[in-house]
Amino acid sequence: MAEQPAIVLVRPQLGENIGKAARAMLNFGLTEMRLVAPRDGWPNPSAGPAAAGADVVLDNAKVFETTAEAVADCTHVYATTVRKRGVTKPVVGPDEAGRAIHAEPGKSAILFGREAAGLETEDVALARTILTVPINPEFGSLNLAQAVILCAYEWSKQVSLVQPTQEELLPAATQDELDGLITHLEGMLEPKGYFLPEARADATRKTLRTVLTKPAWNHLEVRTLRGVLSSLERDRRE
Repeated sequence: MAEQPAIVLVRPQLGENIGKAARAMLNFGLTEMRLVAPRDGWPNPSAGPAAAGADVVLDNAKVFETTAEAVADCTHVYATTVRKRGVTKPVVGPDEAGRAIHAEPGKSAILFGREAAGLETEDVALARTILTVPINPEFGSLNLAQAVILCAYEWSKQVSLVQPTQEELLPAATQDELDGLITHLEGMLEPKGYFLPEARADATRKTLRTVLTKPAWNHLEVRTLRGVLSSLERDRRE
């Protein structure tokens, strides 16, 4: 697997934003942060709380005086910007950049500018590729963490991160459990005349079965519905 890219924050202004960027990085498996001349110095006490536990990123962050020094070991440098800079460079989106970083040998870096104005022209000049996104031309302002998370997410799609909800899914209900639910409900509906007239009873039962099997219930959901029906039966008897 290709080496993960360095996330380079160029002259970031607020510690909180550095922390939020670290949080965005770690969400998608990135841990290498480089800081170029942070305005309020480093370490910054405001970064930790904003990182919400992404301490490994902040603890290992490296500080550089210039952007050139920060990317000196990198073979591929991407500059994030939505503005025209008067330079002729290839332009890619985060998805294309994510794929390229995995495919290209050597170290990659993604540059992000300061919150107020983004990257300076001299910073962009160091890059080999412009990284940008389609955005509202009347409001093209992303905050630092938003910009980082866009790129980190696209990079993460090339690695095997586990989607949390996939681990939490319960097994689907068995056919026997579904049949039990349907029989239970039919038994409650029968004395209420739900399946009358008799000529329509079979069609009504088929429709009811279709409705109850369509959502792909898991076993806990079926058990919960059976509990609801049992509770209604008790109320009726009482």
